[in-house]
Amino acid sequence: MATMNDPLSQFLARADALLHRLDAWLPPAAKAIDWQRVQAARWQRQYNHSVLLPVTEPKAVAWKQLRGIDEQKAELDRNTKQFVSGLPANNALLSGSRGCGKSSLVKAMLARHARQGLRLIEVERADLVHLPEIAEAIAGQPYRFIVFCDDLSFEADDPAYKALKAVLDGSIAGAPDNMLIYATSNRRHLMPEFFSENEEATRKGGEVHPGESVEEKLSLADRFGLWLSFFPFDQDAYLDIVESWVVALGGSVDEAMRSEALQWAIFRGGRSGRVARQFAADWVGRQGLKK
Repeated sequence: MATMNDPLSQFLARADALLHRLDAWLPPAAKAIDWQRVQAARWQRQYNHSVLLPVTEPKAVAWKQLRGIDEQKAELDRNTKQFVSGLPANNALLSGSRGCGKSSLVKAMLARHARQGLRLIEVERADLVHLPEIAEAIAGQPYRFIVFCDDLSFEADDPAYKALKAVLDGSIAGAPDNMLIYATSNRRHLMPEFFSENEEATRKGGEVHPGESVEEKLSLADRFGLWLSFFPFDQDAYLDIVESWVVALGGSVDEAMRSEALQWAIFRGGRSGRVARQFAADWVGRQGLKK
């Protein structure tokens, strides 16, 4: 029988003591998320690895505050209803002008359908390479998950590009039945487009055929079954959004407010829902100080 004087026993004792000391420096194991209590999470780097971290109080714009995008609201809401009902549904790409409600609309889906089992996971563009790990983490769960990536765009050699492309449509594993991807982008095709690429186009029988570079960029957007486009608001729609936010924040609407709202939009370089909300916050705040 080995004794403490044996070299092997001494080595094992020292190794055990070293492991106990290292335990104090190691990060705690990530706790499994209780999806019955948690409605949203973020895939986030923690120490030297990435984990799903719960979002205790997810923020979302009220459904009625999303104005000027009625068609987009109806389409995405219908697709999400199909998804939470266990029916076929599509991954969605929301693209177009900045500040017009793309990300707010996706977040609003959670508030509308959480009781039906919808859950939201937010993923940064650089972390899309971890999509297979996320899919594995939620596979078999009795909930329906939207993986949300905001402000999505890629460079030509971005590794996350191929990871997303494979999960959307192309990998033998694919995504689990309880997962959809909703992404927003200011770029319709998600990748930069260069004038020189037009030179690759060929003409066959009077038809124009895009070059390989263009076809490659189109192939990613094509993997989203639902495309929703967002455009700058006209003056009437912009003022309607401003007024709704002013009222929601406890302010009052008058001609002076409308005039300043238009000047604010000119100064900010465009009319959008984000600009309208920012003006409303400034206006109501200034009026509150005067009182």
